[in-house]
Amino acid sequence: MKLRNASLLDFTRIEQIHREAEARFSTIPPPARLWALVSQTLTALLPLSQETMLYVAEERGRVVGFVQASGRPLTLRLPAKATTLQILNLCVANDADEREVAPRLVQHLCEQAGRNGVNRLFVRVPLDDPLLSIFRVEGFRQYATESVLYAEKPEPRSTALPFGLRAVRGRDARLLYHLYRKVTPLGVAQLEAPTYKDWRALRSDPGQQELVDRVEVVGWLGAERSSQGRPHTLAFMALPENGLAGELADRSLAICEAGPAWASLRHYDSHMIDALRGRGFTLLLTQALLVRELVVRVPLPEKGLVPSFG
Repeated sequence: MKLRNASLLDFTRIEQIHREAEARFSTIPPPARLWALVSQTLTALLPLSQETMLYVAEERGRVVGFVQASGRPLTLRLPAKATTLQILNLCVANDADEREVAPRLVQHLCEQAGRNGVNRLFVRVPLDDPLLSIFRVEGFRQYATESVLYAEKPEPRSTALPFGLRAVRGRDARLLYHLYRKVTPLGVAQLEAPTYKDWRALRSDPGQQELVDRVEVVGWLGAERSSQGRPHTLAFMALPENGLAGELADRSLAICEAGPAWASLRHYDSHMIDALRGRGFTLLLTQALLVRELVVRVPLPEKGLVPSFG
């Protein structure tokens, strides 16, 4: 098996393999197919560009699989000194052995990413996806679980505005970073955004944003209204204050007015998950968030003072 960089001549075959993977999704109930359309995970295919790391596996002159990674957050341009990458696609042709091709592609990506100065690789994989075991064998470890919640007709419980609600301003970025560090477990924050600069690079701005300021910032919501049959996108950060999660959920639904909506929340956002469930949301799927360290970090030996005589 030959592993190499993808070229423009491979793109037709890559699209064909990707369509085969989408066809396999057609046997899954509609909510999962919907998630495949709106998510930026293994089913998201970017146009071929020189800034994207894209490798193919070739057998007897024929492409039988490909793997793709790009910067975090997902963009069409990879920063010159990107130190973390997100794996977006890992697809193997129907007539090839996934257990043989997929591990080789992951290994090749890790080797090439490490040579290009990448420290970490991240990937999201549904818990029931066969690829999950392949990533684990290749040294990826799970650091969080993400629940995707969906509602065709969400039902807000109140139209009252939360006390302290206001629009997010540009100078609120550091306040939101402090909120992120409060609601995120230390181990997760150290992996994803150990510094304010890392957090700013990771963060996207989803549509209309508001925060709840009660002496300190205790909650944040982002609501991106969609059209053409796609669901609205909701995002939240909230301290576990009594009633706050429900107030943020109601406010986000008021912004979107009507129509289907979805939200992606971590296992430590249980209070927000409960609030959305109480407004008609159901679990679409659960996925594992995995990371692989490509650089081994060795702590420096401590320096001590040694007394000198004579």
